Amino acid sequence: MKRLIAICGLDCEKCDAYIATKNDDQELREKTARLWSALNHASILPEHIHCEGCRMNGAKTLFCSSLCEIRKCAVAKGFETCASCSESDACPKVNAIWQNNPQAKENLLNQIK
Repeated sequence: MKRLIAICGLDCEKCDAYIATKNDDQELREKTARLWSALNHASILPEHIHCEGCRMNGAKTLFCSSLCEIRKCAVAKGFETCASCSESDACPKVNAIWQNNPQAKENLLNQIK
């Protein structure tokens, strides 16, 4: 299973927080912090943009490590990803991701083949 596919199926390698961390790109951290602050109506600072992948050991953004309801649910149920959950097709949390990014669901389906 590809470890840089997040619990919900998003591809961490395409995430600006992961890319900024991997490349130590301060300009991308600042841009991502501004965008995520506007999208989430929250104060997200560039120093919050540090992530090595949702399912990897190491740093995660504050949202991914502490606030993501999808991640909290999967961890509580002992699942590596939502693909292991029989309720994922009816789950409003993960379906919100999948509606905005259908590739995320496809990523998970490809993981279990």
